[in-house]
Amino acid sequence: MSRIPKSWALQELDTLCEINPKHPRDLPRSTPVSFVPMPAVDEVDGRIATPSIRPLEEVWKGFTHFADDDVLFAKITPCMENGKAAVARGLKNGRGCGSTEFYALRSKGALEPHYLWRFLRQQSFRDDAEQAMTGAVGQRRVPADYLRKTSIPTPPLSEQRRIVEKLDSVTGCTARAREELGRIPKLIQKYRAAILAAAFSGELTKEWRRSNRLRAPTMTNLGAQLSDISYGTAKKCHSNGKGVPVLRIPNVSAGKVDLSDLKYAPFEQKELAKLRLQDGDILIVRSNGSVDLVGKPALIEKSAIGLAYAGYLIRLRPRKEAALPRFLCAMLQSPQIRKIIETNARSTSGVHNINSKELAALEIPRPTIQEQQEIVHRVETAFAWLDRVAGKHADAARLLPKLDQAILTKAFRGELVPQDPNDEPVKLSATPVSTPADGRKRVKRA
Repeated sequence: MSRIPKSWALQELDTLCEINPKHPRDLPRSTPVSFVPMPAVDEVDGRIATPSIRPLEEVWKGFTHFADDDVLFAKITPCMENGKAAVARGLKNGRGCGSTEFYALRSKGALEPHYLWRFLRQQSFRDDAEQAMTGAVGQRRVPADYLRKTSIPTPPLSEQRRIVEKLDSVTGCTARAREELGRIPKLIQKYRAAILAAAFSGELTKEWRRSNRLRAPTMTNLGAQLSDISYGTAKKCHSNGKGVPVLRIPNVSAGKVDLSDLKYAPFEQKELAKLRLQDGDILIVRSNGSVDLVGKPALIEKSAIGLAYAGYLIRLRPRKEAALPRFLCAMLQSPQIRKIIETNARSTSGVHNINSKELAALEIPRPTIQEQQEIVHRVETAFAWLDRVAGKHADAARLLPKLDQAILTKAFRGELVPQDPNDEPVKLSATPVSTPADGRKRVKRA
């Protein structure tokens, strides 16, 4: 650990806390207490969701005991790595019981609970604790002895409180930033939908069309814009890499083909000739348990030419003299078309479907080819900008947790708030054995 102020001490948690205390034996077993299961603790802010209330006699045995101001720390994977911890507050009758996968730490008086909670949320502490975990994969736990022997930088209580207050203020800012960032994906989604809605209605290029003296779009059915509409293969596919790659529902993503998860099947040349995808084909999801996915399109471009496609997909092959593939793919994602598809596809059986006849009957606008080109240009330009915004959002979302951790690191080095010489000195819970050159007091357990 890095240098800490001379007024601080480096003490083992066992000297500062009682770990896994028990409720008093004479506490009436009929006393209502809060019951806190593992999922009730938020991994970001440590808040405990509304717990259930149970009589103590139901949860006395086989559960962790804790009280208001005790610190709960999840010891099992993956909750420990995710920082699941909390300061217990507002418990029924000040008492609680909960998952045995929590450690409960009760300060003996020299440790502010929220200071301890922040310490346990440090990434550096969690990384060290992960190295000490024991048990089978998926059920690994932090040993109690590791926790007891963990050393925590301990400033005077008054400074601990100042640190907690400062952390609350600073991390409150990052929490607000996280909340604002959380709105951006929905705003991006709404903006995409608004652009497509304007394109579908003709409003997106209305002035451009007038200035170029082009006719207004007429309405036609989708089938009239296609030279072919076909179902994919029912042949079983494998991930062994043998045969021809077959595109499936997971490969249809946001109007594009995702080649990251391919499966394969062998085909005779005659069979493959019917299934081989061409540049400008559009794949449509025809059946799924989620109605949001039914009718979703993906445009076939260079990387997917020559691949086959599975039976839960329908291939549309546009007549390029009548409709640009990129224009049709955009139209099929517009809110107006999505509403029609989802309404027709809904089923009480739990599996939602759309068939080739229903797709062919969809009414869509038919602008001139020149206007289709302009619509595609405007939509793709706007979407490219939105993709850049989404990328910056993702970068900021990744940086915020790192910022929180950097603030915590400064706090436990004594660099977040100034030391006050008038603070009452740290009361050691054991006898100091040395004061090394780095200025830290080390203590050993009594």
